[in-house]
Amino acid sequence: MKIKEWAAEDRPREKMLLKGISSLSDAELLAILIGSGNQDETAVQLSQRILHTVDNNLNALGKLSIKELKTRFKGVGTVKAITIVAALELGRRRGNSEPLQRSVIRCSQDAFHLFHPLLCDLPHEELWVALLNKASKVTDRIKISQGGTGETSADLRIILKAAINSLASGIILCHNHPSGNLRPSRQDDRLTSQLKEAARLMEITLFDHIILSDDHYYSYADEGKL
Repeated sequence: MKIKEWAAEDRPREKMLLKGISSLSDAELLAILIGSGNQDETAVQLSQRILHTVDNNLNALGKLSIKELKTRFKGVGTVKAITIVAALELGRRRGNSEPLQRSVIRCSQDAFHLFHPLLCDLPHEELWVALLNKASKVTDRIKISQGGTGETSADLRIILKAAINSLASGIILCHNHPSGNLRPSRQDDRLTSQLKEAARLMEITLFDHIILSDDHYYSYADEGKL
C-alpha cells in the first residue's frame, strides 16, 4: 500500500499533527524528509532500510555523503540526499547552539522592559499579552489588538485562547497610552478585573497589567489593584 492509502493516524505527517512529533519513529521522521519512496517501497519502508544499514544510528547516518546515499539506496536522488544531509547537519548545529534564554519576569520593571521596545514610540494604542510558564519565564509575546490614538479594544476570549494554547501558567497584559497620561481609564480597570477573574477560572494567573508611555509606566500589581 502507498502511504496515502494508510489510515490517517499512520501517515507520518498526519500522525505528527494528531499525536505530536515525539510519537514518530526515526524512520517516520526520515520519511517526511524524503517525501516519497520508490516503485517497491513506501517512503517509510525506504527510510527503515536506510536506517537498518547504519544499525539505526543517526550519527552513523550523518557520516554518509550525498554520493553514498544516492548510490546505495534506490529512490534516493540528489534532492533527497541533500535534504537528508542538510537535516542531519542542522541537528548537529542545534546541539552546538546555546540554550534559548527566556526573559524572566520578577517585577513590574522587568515587564516594562519586555514591552517597551514594542510600544514606546507608537502613535496609536496596542494591547499585548506576555505568556509565562511556571518558572515565570516568557514563552511568547502576542499582540491582541490595535486601536486609535485614544483606546484599543480587547477580547478576553482571544487572550485566554492564546494562554491556553501555549499552556501558560501566567499572563501579563500591557498596552500603551500615546497621550503620555498613565492614569488607567475605567475601561482599563474593567478589563483588568474581568481578565483576572476569567483567567482564575482557567487556573491561569494575571500577574500584572502594565500601561506604558515613553520611559514611564503604571503597574496594577505595584498599585495593589490585583
